[in-house]
Amino acid sequence: MNSAVLATQGLARSFKQGDETIEVLRGVDLTVAPGEIVALLGPSGSGKSTLLQAVGLLEGGFVGSIRIMGVEAAKLDAHGRTVVRRDRLGFVYQFHHLLPDFNATENVVLPQMIHGAERAAAEERARGLLTTLGLGHRLTHRPSQLSGGEQQRVAVARALANRPALVLADEPTGNLDETTADVVLAEFLRLVRGEGSAALIATHNERLAQRMDRVVRLHEGTLA
Repeated sequence: MNSAVLATQGLARSFKQGDETIEVLRGVDLTVAPGEIVALLGPSGSGKSTLLQAVGLLEGGFVGSIRIMGVEAAKLDAHGRTVVRRDRLGFVYQFHHLLPDFNATENVVLPQMIHGAERAAAEERARGLLTTLGLGHRLTHRPSQLSGGEQQRVAVARALANRPALVLADEPTGNLDETTADVVLAEFLRLVRGEGSAALIATHNERLAQRMDRVVRLHEGTLA
């Protein structure tokens, strides 16, 4: 377990809704090995996003253990969690959340400069990632000038810009048509594998999940 990029034990999360307690996660045990791409499969409302928020250190209120690269999240203060998110994790969401006033390259440069990279090196890294994703001709285009698939490719490049150990993706192609989703997912998986990162990718699509290294199924708050 110490060699895992991600390891959770007994991870649970419940919410109060009036007089009722809703248990979203019920003791999830999950490990992701270095370089492994894991599909987190489950229908909408099964708790996939809640699990990703937990392991992404984006939300509190969880019970159980979360270890990222051997570091116990419960022992981290707010600054420590920020450092882990910045240095070890990359995030891709269903909606790209790109900065509208920045072009494709700048959207990928910015997280690197926050991380401390020199601008020239950050720009070279951004251009390389975007070109690998087929956007070499769109480097100076703003999000409004890009198609949905192109915007999501920029989001993928941004997530990998700082060479994270683990990429967390929440329905990363859920907002795309089937043909575009297939292309973007293929490029996403190819780039993640090429970078040597691990990934935990939430999806409700069985067909897409089967293209990953391993599939875990979330059902009624537990992994099947």
